[in-house]
Amino acid sequence: MPTNVVIVGAGVVGLTTALILSNHDNLDITLVAKHMPGDYDVEYASPWAGANFFPVGTPGSSLQKFEKATWGELDRICREVPEAGIHYQDTFIYGRKKDVGTATGEWFKELVREDAWFKDVVPGFRVLEKSELPEGCSTGTTFTSVCINTAIYLPYLLGQCVKNGVTVKRGILSHISDAPSQHSSGNASITINCTGLQASTLGGVEDQNVYPGRGQIVLVRNEPDVMVTVSGTDDSGDETTYVMQRAVGGGTILGGCLQHGNWESQPDPNLAQRIMQRSIDLCPSLVPRTGKVTELSVVRHGVGLRPMRKGGPRVETERIGGNTVVHNYGHAGYGYQSSFGSAWEVERLVLESLKEGEEVRSKL
Repeated sequence: MPTNVVIVGAGVVGLTTALILSNHDNLDITLVAKHMPGDYDVEYASPWAGANFFPVGTPGSSLQKFEKATWGELDRICREVPEAGIHYQDTFIYGRKKDVGTATGEWFKELVREDAWFKDVVPGFRVLEKSELPEGCSTGTTFTSVCINTAIYLPYLLGQCVKNGVTVKRGILSHISDAPSQHSSGNASITINCTGLQASTLGGVEDQNVYPGRGQIVLVRNEPDVMVTVSGTDDSGDETTYVMQRAVGGGTILGGCLQHGNWESQPDPNLAQRIMQRSIDLCPSLVPRTGKVTELSVVRHGVGLRPMRKGGPRVETERIGGNTVVHNYGHAGYGYQSSFGSAWEVERLVLESLKEGEEVRSKL
């Protein structure tokens, strides 16, 4: 008999985890979530992301391990599955000494290193010559990365899950112990907690290390054919600049900020204006005719709350109220670039739990 599994949460982490586990015939999976692909809600972070591969995990950390493992699969999907909405992008990363110690400087610390650990992971990594750097920048690198059209990729993941037999339903849980009853059979022996920011308030979890990292973006139709970012700005220590062109007509994301502990859901028009002007200054190919903000064709302004977590992602097994719960949350703004790595770790933990259960039963 298959083992019944409930996965809570349908962001990129929950969907990727469901997809990986659905490859096992001995698992009967139900995915339940408040928000689904196609929804745009401030607490549903995945649709708002760039989304791309900008590694930031420190060497030896679980995040670094997940990022390194994930690159190969994103690369494969980009090459072999064009309908998933991923494409390659020439990428330029710029660092400024003055950003060290700021919110964005800490965020970009590993990304802007000239001896970055991922230099042998991504193709075409090269340290930029000083003559290639924008004014005020002290370091820079270039490499080939990927950018993801979230409006296509999230439904793609969901569709692959359904193809593999996953049951999908909407639901709101007040306590993690309610999850097993959400399974299509009415009961499950393993719960996978992929609730992101909601892990801070979900009963039975209530992780006080989880908090929002507010991001604000502008989605435009302009296509600069490049991805570029810089470690900070002179406007504020929690504001940065990034330009990320999504695949297959997904437009270009202009950002942004990293505002720790800020729950505000509405876009700040003044910040939006700064974001657009900084993006043009950094990437003139956005508006090649006039160089003015008015040349930007805006699709929408948006706000997403990154599921930040002190200590990094939590991927581990816990017994809660007699139930086996495997946690997989706290990926901050790095869910896409660490999604497969953390999902494979969940897979390992689930198989380990099943093996332990079999050993216990064999001794009875």
